[in-house]
Amino acid sequence: MIKTGIIGLGKMGLSHASIINAHRDLDLVSVCDTSNLILEAMKKYGSFEVYTDYKKMIDESDLNALFIATPTKYHSEMVIYALEKGIHVFCEKPFALTIAQGENMVELAKKNKLVNQAGYHNRFIGTFNYLKKLIENKAIGEVYHFIGEAYGPVVVKRKESTWRSDSSEGGGCLFDYASHVINLIEYVLDDIKEVDGVMLKKIYSSGVEDAVYGGLYLANGLSGQLSVNWSDETYRKMSTQITVQGTEGKIITDAQEMKIYLKKENKKLGLEKGWNMRYITDLTDPVDFYLRGEEYSTQVDYFAKCIASGTLENVNSFESALHTDLIIESLKNKSR
Repeated sequence: MIKTGIIGLGKMGLSHASIINAHRDLDLVSVCDTSNLILEAMKKYGSFEVYTDYKKMIDESDLNALFIATPTKYHSEMVIYALEKGIHVFCEKPFALTIAQGENMVELAKKNKLVNQAGYHNRFIGTFNYLKKLIENKAIGEVYHFIGEAYGPVVVKRKESTWRSDSSEGGGCLFDYASHVINLIEYVLDDIKEVDGVMLKKIYSSGVEDAVYGGLYLANGLSGQLSVNWSDETYRKMSTQITVQGTEGKIITDAQEMKIYLKKENKKLGLEKGWNMRYITDLTDPVDFYLRGEEYSTQVDYFAKCIASGTLENVNSFESALHTDLIIESLKNKSR
């Protein structure tokens, strides 16, 4: 069993705790948070040690793996402390608030030959992986344009700020929402090399942007648009979508379904001329423990398998997360 700990017991930390606690290869031995209310519940219902000091937890728990789900401003110090102790690390996104922090984490993980993974869960969603496959197989011919979008109701009125809307802690819509879309575009299409025409808009927040718009130019010559808004109350929760247009068709993909339009039949891929529908239930393997979506369990399972097999080439590595941060930095600079 892989002895595992968690730092940060908010929404994502508690989700990870549930998945890890049910995992056949992971043994949740310790958790850390600053909330006495949460820790008292963990003491009462859990079989693991609880801590308020993450360094003490790491020093005493003899961990093999660690999940970090704290506000972004704490990621760097916690990740580095764990990596220096020889612990494999899964770090939630956004990865880091500065490029220097991200580079230090990537370098140390490589130096110590430790499994490292970021929490960009969209890379484990069946619809987006099938989109990647269709593009690689030129199902819609030569791709010439794309739109990456995400909308949700995080900030829909003027109110006291939280860590997510504090530029020194969470980073606003750009870090919290747009990062998902940027990371997904780079996974499905190609690395982003340049950004332009960037608009960071404040709608209700005073310290950070609530919407992000801009042009993206990829390494393969493809260009497209980014449109993200976390102040859209017409959505019940975050919704991420990629639309890709090609010379032979068009694909519209979100986390639940795909709409595929082809100018002609593709027998090899089992697609008819005209509109084709594919659903997440058709494109997702079952998981041993379901919580919020198969992708959350799948990414934890993938992390555990990489540790067990000693696989350091991770599809969702710190290095890929750092590249997302570099694009975020470019967007910020261009908006000025």
